[in-house]
Amino acid sequence: MSARLTSLPRLIARRLRALLRRQVLDREMDEEMRHHLELEAADLVRTHGLTSDEARRRAMIAFGGLTRHAEAHRDARGIGGLEHLVRDLRHAGRGLRRSPGFTVSAVLVLALGIGATTAVFSAVNAVLRNPAHDDIAVLFFRGFPSLSAVDYLAIAEQQRTFSAVGAMRRGEAAFRAGGEPERVRVGRVSSGFFHVIGVRPVAGRLLEPGDDLPGADRVAVVSHALANRALGGAVAAVGRSVMVDGVAHTVIGVLPEPADALLADRADVWPALQLEPPTRRGPFGILVVGRLAPGATFESATRDVAGISERIFPLWAPAWSDRSARFEALPIRSAALGEEARMLRLFGLAVALVLLIGVANVASLMLVRAIGRAREVSLRSVLGASRWQLVRLFAAESALLSLIGAAAGVGASALGLRALIAFGPRMPGLTASSLDLRAVTLAVVLALAASLIVGSAPVAMLLRHGTTALSSGERAIGGGRGARWARSGFVVAQFALALPLLAVAGLLLTSFARLQRVDPGFDPANLLTVRVSLPAGQYADDAPIAAYWSRAIARLRDLPGVREVGLASSLPPDDFGTSNDNFNLIDRPASPGMPEPNAPWPSASGDYFAALGVPLLEGRMFTHNDTGPRPVILVSRAWARRYYPGESPLGKTMVRGGCTDCEPTTVIGVVDDVRYSGLAGSLEAMYSPLAEQWSRTLHMYVRTAGAPNRLVEPVREALRSVDPSVPLDEVASMEERMYTAVAEPRQWAALLTTFAVAALGLAAVGVFGMLSYLVGIRRREIGVRMALGARRATVVRMVLRSGVAHAIAGSAIGLAAALLGTRMVAPVLHEVGPGDPATLGLATAVLLGVALVACWLPARRAARIAPMEAIRLD
Repeated sequence: MSARLTSLPRLIARRLRALLRRQVLDREMDEEMRHHLELEAADLVRTHGLTSDEARRRAMIAFGGLTRHAEAHRDARGIGGLEHLVRDLRHAGRGLRRSPGFTVSAVLVLALGIGATTAVFSAVNAVLRNPAHDDIAVLFFRGFPSLSAVDYLAIAEQQRTFSAVGAMRRGEAAFRAGGEPERVRVGRVSSGFFHVIGVRPVAGRLLEPGDDLPGADRVAVVSHALANRALGGAVAAVGRSVMVDGVAHTVIGVLPEPADALLADRADVWPALQLEPPTRRGPFGILVVGRLAPGATFESATRDVAGISERIFPLWAPAWSDRSARFEALPIRSAALGEEARMLRLFGLAVALVLLIGVANVASLMLVRAIGRAREVSLRSVLGASRWQLVRLFAAESALLSLIGAAAGVGASALGLRALIAFGPRMPGLTASSLDLRAVTLAVVLALAASLIVGSAPVAMLLRHGTTALSSGERAIGGGRGARWARSGFVVAQFALALPLLAVAGLLLTSFARLQRVDPGFDPANLLTVRVSLPAGQYADDAPIAAYWSRAIARLRDLPGVREVGLASSLPPDDFGTSNDNFNLIDRPASPGMPEPNAPWPSASGDYFAALGVPLLEGRMFTHNDTGPRPVILVSRAWARRYYPGESPLGKTMVRGGCTDCEPTTVIGVVDDVRYSGLAGSLEAMYSPLAEQWSRTLHMYVRTAGAPNRLVEPVREALRSVDPSVPLDEVASMEERMYTAVAEPRQWAALLTTFAVAALGLAAVGVFGMLSYLVGIRRREIGVRMALGARRATVVRMVLRSGVAHAIAGSAIGLAAALLGTRMVAPVLHEVGPGDPATLGLATAVLLGVALVACWLPARRAARIAPMEAIRLD
């Protein structure tokens, strides 16, 4: 057996060389056969005394003809099968060239389907299937990947299931490397973070134990892009001193590009995270990751860290009442992707459905084309073509068609992947996706599968009925039960596959439309926003910070066209918990061991509400005197209704952040609702006065008299005049930020709607092609009906009835599938359920409406048939 396997490559190579040298081999065989023929004829002359002509004739008879021997000789050399394959492909190519319309349309449909599927496969593989992240866990707490310094230090010291543990705190900071300051993304990380992620520097080194200890020298790692843009390249960047948030840091290393598909490419600068010994359980906001040790699982890691939760609870119980909160270890993609993973899988399913619809469409066209080649099949049968030769011919045509479609699809997939990266939703890992050998292999596999489906109907009929099946033409097959069922099955399948895709797209569009109509709680028109973050090195305490904000507000108020200027620590509508805090009402405390309530808790100036146009409903606004020992807050109307329904919350007190030895906080006013947790999030909010504790990072809100974009440059210049060393984030209108707030739902809705429209169009083409063909083969029947008195309306109804019946059957099957498939998008829908009858009904109506239009065109052509002309032509 091993010897045979060893000689198999040589045998294949010899047969391929024989095929390529066919003309030489044929000439050699002819010469050899003539030589044997001459020897046989000479022997007959010598032994039987025959003439030369008679001896040659008998020798020819004895050999059975040169052709048979030549074929046998070629088969003996092992090239007969390859010759048949090449000949079949050559015939198939000529046949496809004779039908350019069919060939081009079929190749385009297959290329688009295979290309889109291959591109999405590459994206899904890059985002969801990277084996380098299979053993990386994110530590969750209370359902969020957000822990405190207490939690991280306890886990790093006590865990037993991770080979490495790291922490990261995301943010933004002022960065300066000798030129103008700029705002960059910062990820402050512990020394173990990069060991968990598994990246190596392209220059220098990464953080080591000791770099993250309090009091150690300030060092940082930078991204490859920042090193090239601002530091003269990776090698030149190492050892340079840069200013991060006004504090000097030494660059010790440069990350590769991209550094990591999930976490390490989300920042430009990576300073060491130097945590001081904590004094209370909060605040939260640290991402903790760990790489599983050999033999550990996510389940065992969860049990390990859950035990740590139990052990540290008694130490912080006075300030942390939630005994039920546990740490849990989840795969890193759960934190990095969230619902995006679900949507990406749904997108892949949508593309696969479009491919199936396209394949069914081409298969239906292939069947119609095969039946229309009745005369060709009949002629080939008369000339001696066997059933298997005709089967090979049709199989070669479908295979060649699919392979051409796959070749074009690979090119289309490269363009599609670039378009998805450029215009698709922002997902970690997507930018690193590319076409590779697996993607090309998938395209070939899809092509082979498509060829089997495309060529199945005519091949099955040939195998079942023999050469008379297709050679008998329309009477035997075109109107036969088998052909009708095959054509109807392909058309019904297209509608059944299109409806779930159309329903999902309809639900996402409905959700997006309702999300756009959500009231954010303020008027975004004529409102300009700018985020300013003061460097920590220059603004270390409240006095200089308060002085900067006072001067900045004064400069902006002096600008022509400015009506109001306000400050706040949060930016609605997408703050997403960055300023959340827990609290405990003194008159209604949480039960022992139960979690305290939690809500967005930004800091704001009194002018903030005037700038946004948020009215005061009860009580009073903040004043400059709200800086005393008794802290005060404003609450939203939704908060008041939840915690004090039917009564006023004014004067109510609470303990904030688990600080039991702090002075209680008192409610002094109620303002209207503003959304901070997304447009689909809660309306509850609580506000502290900025003067109580000034922040270095704040959002400025400028209410203008006219178009806010006209004041972008004046606002920039005014803020630069206060302190030119403070970098400015993008200055943008609130309307632009509101547009960005719904960018991701809009992108998913647009992508799936595009494929739903493509599926709908393919289904319409399928029913149009089937009915056009039926009208053609029933031309004589229709002519006879009209000659006997049938009205044009009757003929139209007859054709419409046939097409609409297929659409209804497909819609019924598709509706059942849609009721199951739409549940996949339930978590991302807003104010619409997955089984929304209005959306499903509209999707079905649109599908049937398109089918009716597709049926109307061939029906109208049928009604215009001239009776006598149809009978005479037949």
